[in-house]
Amino acid sequence: MAKKLQEIDKVRAREKRHARVRARVSGDAERPRLCVFRSQRHLYVQVIDDARGVTLATASTLELRAAKTATANVTAAKKVGELIAGRLKDKGLERVVFDRGGYLYHGRVKAVADSARAAGLKF
Repeated sequence: MAKKLQEIDKVRAREKRHARVRARVSGDAERPRLCVFRSQRHLYVQVIDDARGVTLATASTLELRAAKTATANVTAAKKVGELIAGRLKDKGLERVVFDRGGYLYHGRVKAVADSARAAGLKF
């Protein structure tokens, strides 16, 4: 029982951190918000225009399952960063605001950001 409460506390703490970040970070048409969600097995990235409330592009490690590669590691996160950068460039967007989702800027979250930057996105 204590372990379950600890897990709930971790989730609640991340949600609070995310709310603090979202109070300051907002996307618009020229600089949409690149939002990261991390689960145990997968990583999901969305690009959102908060002014209109529209998701412009998405990418996730679910798309990598066909290649039978691991989806919960830094290598997969780098591929997701490249995917999202390519989709944004196709739409003519190069500048985004990064929303780490309350997670530490480390590991998979950092890998997404670094590979998106390497693919030409500007944060």
